[in-house]
Amino acid sequence: MALILDSVAKRFGDVQALDGISLQIEPGVVFGFLGANGAGKTTAMRIVLDILRPDSGTITWSGRSNTELPRETWGYLPEERGLYAKMNVLDQLVFFAKLHGVKPREARREAFEWLERFRIPEYANRRAESLSKGNQQKIQFIAAVLHDPQVLLMDEPFTGLDPVNVALLKEAFLEIKNRGKTLIFSTHQMETVEELCESLAILDRGRIAVQGTVRGVRASTGRQVVRLAIDGDPEIAWLETIDGLKVTRRGQDYTEAELERNRDPYLVLQAALSRNLRVRHFEIADPSLEEVFISHVGRIDDSERRLAPRAVHA
Repeated sequence: MALILDSVAKRFGDVQALDGISLQIEPGVVFGFLGANGAGKTTAMRIVLDILRPDSGTITWSGRSNTELPRETWGYLPEERGLYAKMNVLDQLVFFAKLHGVKPREARREAFEWLERFRIPEYANRRAESLSKGNQQKIQFIAAVLHDPQVLLMDEPFTGLDPVNVALLKEAFLEIKNRGKTLIFSTHQMETVEELCESLAILDRGRIAVQGTVRGVRASTGRQVVRLAIDGDPEIAWLETIDGLKVTRRGQDYTEAELERNRDPYLVLQAALSRNLRVRHFEIADPSLEEVFISHVGRIDDSERRLAPRAVHA
């Protein structure tokens, strides 16, 4: 049942958009695509959807080529707006659902339920052009899921949404996942990937820099993060005297430091206690996804791009 991309490559003129990427996305998971602008995320999604054809490589879902699967297998939320400006919301939701084989009566019922869930039932008879960008985004999401696709692909789905609507969309993600569906989305919001995704891939210039479970990817740098909170307002210059340690955050609530591979993080705690400091909080963690992203994407040069991508698991 997995979605498998095997050595998929795509070039546009002089630009190598995808350079032989291989991925396996298990069914019923939320999968995150991370990468800078132009990394190849949108191209990969459009190839999966058979909007674009790869120059080489194959894409299969449940053992069948993506070119042979029925349209209703997929749901797609593009980054750019794709609504008919002069058409009212309900009519176009029903229209999009009919394109995927949903009967009009069923489509209208499902559309009203989604509009209620997203707290915009009063927009059913409004033209799309009269809606805010955030509400247009919610309408496009409804259009993408109304036919109950097996795989939902979304390009920057949280763009234009305020915190309340981000929370509503996250709830919808989890409900769809609980139905056994597969969700794949690209985003620049690292904390959202950490919150929602079981696995992810970081793309860089058409290659996969790292892929695996969220936990495994966070551990892939081999570094450890220590967070230390001490009562009072002590001088923390002593921290930087510890070999292999670099202070990365000096906050009022805690100090964060990064340790090199194989350094014992408890050296930090021992050093604090030896100075008779009152330790209020001590935590050992993996680097954040943002730090991993910068580590992998920020340091990859042409010579390193020839290396095979690193797969990691927890």
